Amino acid sequence: MDVVFHYSEDPAIGEFVPRVAPTSTDPRPLVWAVGGPRSPDYWFPRDCPRAMAWVLDSTTDDDRRFVLGPGAHRRVHAVEYRWLERIEACQVYRYQLPAAAFRLVEGAEPHAYVCEQTVAPLGPPDPLPPLLRLHERARIQLRVMDNLWPWWDGVIGSTLGYSAIRLGNADSR
Repeated sequence: MDVVFHYSEDPAIGEFVPRVAPTSTDPRPLVWAVGGPRSPDYWFPRDCPRAMAWVLDSTTDDDRRFVLGPGAHRRVHAVEYRWLERIEACQVYRYQLPAAAFRLVEGAEPHAYVCEQTVAPLGPPDPLPPLLRLHERARIQLRVMDNLWPWWDGVIGSTLGYSAIRLGNADSR
């Protein structure tokens, strides 16, 4: 991998300066990036709570049907209705960063990368297509629901892979 990615609503970031992420358990100032396969986790406005699930080799047929439903989708993202307008209106940009400057976060499945030094992007950011269209093109099912928690509780008890971002911004249980 030659590049890792950073997604932002800011199209004018000239350099990425390490900082302590408020949601991280690591107290060190870091620049965060993501590898390609998990990039869809960031096709949302920054503060949007979202939960994701995907099929693993070890996923049971029952869990696949329970979480993903019928059809050929292998991945689903879930958001709350109150975020839908913001998702539709949001412009997200993808920055490419030099992978050689980053290291894989220990203990993470191979997707999260960090760097302890200031990093310049490899060029201007790419504006993403409309986020709903991007999900459609990638064949990622997007679910919109009143509240993420009941679905999330079912996902984390399943045999699917899963991740969530900004659940602290979700409606309460």
